[in-house]
Amino acid sequence: MVDFVQLQHAMKERLERDRAIHTIEAEGATLEEAVSTASTLLNLAVRKIEYEVTVRGFSGVFGTGAKPWKIRAYERVTVQTIEEEKAAAAEEAAAAAKAQLDENGEAYVQMLHDGVYLKVCPPAGRGRHAAPAAVIQLIAARGVSVYNQELVAKITGEAAGRYERIGDFERVPANDSMVSVDITADEMKAYITVQPPGRGGCDIPVETYLSFLRNNKVIYGVDENLLSKFADRPTYKEPVQVGFGDRPSDGRDSRIQYNFETDMSRVRLREGANGRVDFKDLNIIQNVVEGQPLAVRIPSETGTVGRTVTGKVIPAKNGKEIPLPLGKNVHVGDDGATIIADMNGQVVVSGGKINVEPVYTVQGNVNIKTGNIIFLGTVIITGNVEDGFSVKAAGNIEVDGTVEKAELDAEGDIIVHQGITGKSTGLIRAGRSIWARFIENAQVEAGNMVVVSDGIINSQVDAFKRIICQGKRASIVGGRLRATEEINAKSLGSPTSGTETICEVGFDPRSKTQLETLNAKKESAEKQLEEIQLNIQTLINIKKQRKSLPEDKEAYLHELMDKRQELMGDLQKNKSETAKIEEFLATLKTRGRVSASARVYPGVKILIRDAREDVRNEYRAVTFVLGNGLVRVTKYEEPGEESKKGPDGYITN
Repeated sequence: MVDFVQLQHAMKERLERDRAIHTIEAEGATLEEAVSTASTLLNLAVRKIEYEVTVRGFSGVFGTGAKPWKIRAYERVTVQTIEEEKAAAAEEAAAAAKAQLDENGEAYVQMLHDGVYLKVCPPAGRGRHAAPAAVIQLIAARGVSVYNQELVAKITGEAAGRYERIGDFERVPANDSMVSVDITADEMKAYITVQPPGRGGCDIPVETYLSFLRNNKVIYGVDENLLSKFADRPTYKEPVQVGFGDRPSDGRDSRIQYNFETDMSRVRLREGANGRVDFKDLNIIQNVVEGQPLAVRIPSETGTVGRTVTGKVIPAKNGKEIPLPLGKNVHVGDDGATIIADMNGQVVVSGGKINVEPVYTVQGNVNIKTGNIIFLGTVIITGNVEDGFSVKAAGNIEVDGTVEKAELDAEGDIIVHQGITGKSTGLIRAGRSIWARFIENAQVEAGNMVVVSDGIINSQVDAFKRIICQGKRASIVGGRLRATEEINAKSLGSPTSGTETICEVGFDPRSKTQLETLNAKKESAEKQLEEIQLNIQTLINIKKQRKSLPEDKEAYLHELMDKRQELMGDLQKNKSETAKIEEFLATLKTRGRVSASARVYPGVKILIRDAREDVRNEYRAVTFVLGNGLVRVTKYEEPGEESKKGPDGYITN
């Protein structure tokens, strides 16, 4: 009997073990390339893996400073997988239980035309051997009194499982056992009915049964194993089926085996590490990558003909081939049966055909109904992105409404037709440019430009090239803005607000952030090293005076020395990384500038490379540039044409 409590524990342990085994690290120049690599290494479709980003990649500048994306991926555990584990474990338990069946040894006596025969079979498992007394009693029950007792004892002891002659009996042919056969009308079954022998009559051996059936046209589907057991211990005066015909089996039509979920009505909730279900992660989108097998046509099967017990053949139909459901952006593989994605995107079945859509459209808001969005293509949202939700795309993200306290992350452009209200925790990242009507209380990072029409308020904005704020109400008030080439707005600061407005240009913001982080780590490590060195010296002085240290103090001294070595290694690594970043920053030949077409109010801080200027007087239509190591004020310069044209014709005005 299967112990389901033990079974449950075994399955839980197996799932935990499998999850650990199937966790791999993958990397790629882009996020989608890393996901594709993980899919290949795990030999799973993208939809069947979970992943987390361990290192965010960076494309670099002119081939310098590039950093690959790194992810940790593992197989997604589903309800179906657990059910399969249950079934497999139950089958294993049943097989093990069956293998341990115990059977006692048996003895059989047959009266044949040339004498009395005895067969003793060995026991199975922990079964008992046939008892000699029971064997003698069985012989006596057949009316046999004269036989070779020594031979019977030998046969019983050996239990070889074969008939051996042990003596004679006085045969009465008229009392022999009799057999008759009956075949059903459809000739699919054959039965025998046996009459018991009288005194002195012979039993029927298995060879006679087989010969009798052949003579009565039963030539197919005879179960010889069943007949052999029946001959040992026959059932009299009752029909017993011994012939089994095979009915024809029509071949199965070809079918499509999908490598993705086709029933979109099924809820896909995922349990987090804390055991709770995150209703934001609905896993609605099924991402695929270029070259990924989406489905395969299982070929039709040839029908299997049937046979009657009299040997007649019953024909069967072969299965039919069905056409491949080819839709948009897919093709047939070289094997002529596999459907493969032509591009990255979302796989869907529409009109019975498999399609890969490069664009995923959310009709309405991103909220509890849609869950978080992760898509290997472009995402278009016709509504808003509500608080607490995230949208991640390998292509662009376009939002018709507003982005609230949410996270947007795109390898391409991000376009927000209304604006971004981050509520101090919103995070917007784009591999290329970000276009929005306004940005307020948010953290924004762009690999190229940030272009805004109505204003940037109390936000941290980083752009590798430019931050442009141009429009009727285009002002930058409060926050910290950093760009390599240019910051340009209608007005900078405010005549009434006391919020600090910092504009920094002339360097790569990401590199500078890394540099600041490295410097902070360096200062912390140096302080620790100084303290450790002082403690080591104190212990060494005590050891010199006392010639030795207590065991715990000696262990502490070695621990401090190991820590000192570790910190020195960290500082050396820090120095190397700092040198690389400083070398990269030194290669930037950009002419950083900060411009305002209308006004610059007192209180604004301008930083161009290492020079700083705190604005104390109001300026009109000016551009701040670097000259002779100082921040100079010059005539206003218009931003470049690149910043006036958005992606796909989108213009921020």
